Formats: sequence, structure tokens, C-alpha cells
Amino acid sequence: MSIAPAIDQDKVTQSFLAEGSGWSVSDVICRCGPEDKPYEEQHGPAVIAAVLSGNFVYRSDRGSTLMAAGSLMLGNEGACYSCGHEHGAGDRCLAFHFAPEFMAEVAGALPDVKHIDFPQHRLPPVTALSPLFAAAEAALSEQDALALEELALRMAGAALRLSRYHFLRRFSTVLGVTPYQYLLNRRLRAAARALREDRMSVLDAALSAGFGDLSEFTRRFRRTFGQTPASWRRGKMV
Repeated sequence: MSIAPAIDQDKVTQSFLAEGSGWSVSDVICRCGPEDKPYEEQHGPAVIAAVLSGNFVYRSDRGSTLMAAGSLMLGNEGACYSCGHEHGAGDRCLAFHFAPEFMAEVAGALPDVKHIDFPQHRLPPVTALSPLFAAAEAALSEQDALALEELALRMAGAALRLSRYHFLRRFSTVLGVTPYQYLLNRRLRAAARALREDRMSVLDAALSAGFGDLSEFTRRFRRTFGQTPASWRRGKMV
């Protein structure tokens, strides 16, 4: 499917609602439908959009996902994306935009959250998001600037916390291991190939696979392959 160079401004209205230090929020109504080509744009600041009604397909270099009512769309700062309405006409979102320093401040107050980028583009409709959507609809109806400011903080915190939790849970369900375990196994397999096929030294293989500690590399290699890197390199079975 071809991508239109820009959104049809006649079919999208964006009404500014409120702003504060490092954040702003707008009411975005889109009237595009299946007859309209997906439009391509680029995020400025990071965006968290609560999908209040309708649905659309969000595409980026990480793949595509269906955004439906009750879900949160998560867009990283500067990311290119496109939106299409193959499955229905129109949607309405309450879109929050956040400066990096705002997100960093929120992330700093959350345990185990060390990054402000989103590992995925969608949080599905889940029970944990229901209070946020109720507050979003109330704030939109009442045009309450103070409520929107509080909601901005809650949205940022929920997106940073839940996006990682949901990503880890889905990753582990599909692959049976955590992302860390998956990457560790890939690094060890790369080192094993370098040792056996390229005849690389144990030290060089460890460094090329991202291990800075030779003893740590040897310990993990032996746990995975049942022998030391040196024995593996010589082609000996133990």
C-alpha cells in the first residue's frame, strides 16, 4: 500500500487543551476511512495518545499494530510513522506530548525504569488503564486544566512502567526467555562460532561478543555449552 506524503488537514482536527512545563495535550479527531491512503509523519516530542474511540493501524520501522479504543499509542521522540484506517472510519485521541526532560524526571521517580524510550508502540486495553481512561474522558468533558496536568503525569508514569512490563511478559511468553537471556544466548552463540569457525582466540571471541570480563565469559560459556571456550575451540568434547 502506498503512503501519502502528508495528512489531509480537512479530515483531522487538533484542538489544543492545555500545556505546562515539558508537556502539552490536544484533542485529536480524525475522520479518515478505508478510502484514504495512510499518511506518513514524524513525531516531534514523545507522545502518549489515549484512543477514546475508533481504531487505526500504526506503522513504524518496528512493525504495525492496531490501535483500538481503550489502548494507549506510544510514540518515541523523532520516530517516523504512518497511520491508516483500513478497518473502519475515524478515531478520537487525547494526545499528550512530552519533552525529554519531563519524561526523564518521571522515569527517575519510578523503580526499575531507566530509559524514557518505549519498547513498543501500544498498550492494549487492560484493567490497569481503566482509571486513566475514565479520568481522560472526564478531563476532556470538563476542559479542566488542573486535571489535565495531573493526568499528564499519570499517563507518563503508566506508559513508562506498563510498556516495559507488558513487553517483558509478551517476549517471555513467545520465546520462553527474558530479553536479557535471549541477548546473552545470541552473544554466546556468536562467540562459539568465532571460536570454532574463525579460530579466534578466547579473549578476542569474548571481547567481540561484548564480554569485558574473561572469567565471566568462561563461566557463562561453560554453563551453556558444557565445556570451556578453549576446549570448544579445539573441537574437543567433554
